[in-house]
Amino acid sequence: MNPAVVGSTVTLSLTPSVSLTSGNWAVDETFILTWLGEQQAVFPGYSGRASVNVTSGALMLRALTVSDSGLYQVQSGHPLLKASVFLTVVEPISNVTLRVNRSDLIEHQASGLISCSVSIGSSLSFRWMNGSSEVTAADRVQFTDGNSSLNIVRVSRYDSGPFRCEAFNPISNGTSDSVNFTVSYGPDNMRLTVNGLNATVFSAGSNLSMLCLAESNPPAQLQWGFRGNLVNATGTMLELFHVIPDQSGPYSCLAFNSRTNISDLIISPGLDLSKQQFWLEKK
Repeated sequence: MNPAVVGSTVTLSLTPSVSLTSGNWAVDETFILTWLGEQQAVFPGYSGRASVNVTSGALMLRALTVSDSGLYQVQSGHPLLKASVFLTVVEPISNVTLRVNRSDLIEHQASGLISCSVSIGSSLSFRWMNGSSEVTAADRVQFTDGNSSLNIVRVSRYDSGPFRCEAFNPISNGTSDSVNFTVSYGPDNMRLTVNGLNATVFSAGSNLSMLCLAESNPPAQLQWGFRGNLVNATGTMLELFHVIPDQSGPYSCLAFNSRTNISDLIISPGLDLSKQQFWLEKK
């Protein structure tokens, strides 16, 4: 059994089996025990945990700890032999948790850092997930500290998550709860329609419903304007009933995000306004 589990008992035996009358066991540069005939002596640090089969030379080591990992070597003069094996002792994983440096970020202005840790576990490897997709390194995506930390540089609105961390080792695995970033962005990609259409000509007497939409988080504050002047109307919808020719002209929608401190205007002098304005038809 290799790797072995913390707290378990392992037996290291020779293959093929031989009969030994004396020898010693050591791990790396530290002696564990020595024996001659029926007598064996256990070195400090292994008392009560190590014993040898004085006939086969098999070593039994109990109550394993992570520090018991290493290169184990047995030597004997009768017969003359030397054999070794590398033993890995691994601690099962439990309680995988995430820590976020800050969760409220502004798009393109801040970086998001998430750190993954376990309360118990050794020989750890990490994998990151964003929803059902695995996160891989890229220009803005960096892994540090043995992949236990995920850093997203200049976050975008598409980096909100949910993120989770999977920690695993040769004997166990664990998954954290999910965390999300709150990414503030916009307003941008504004759209304005009249009665659900992109039309610009309507008959006098019509009822008009103008809808202004903007991509923004948190939702943008919207203010309506007419012929370059603000009007007493806010919100996504501006309704006009039984319009008259004097109401002809360009209508505009101003969006403002108090978190990003960004504003955007759907109608602006000097732009192609063919899709952002309408004129009432005079008859």
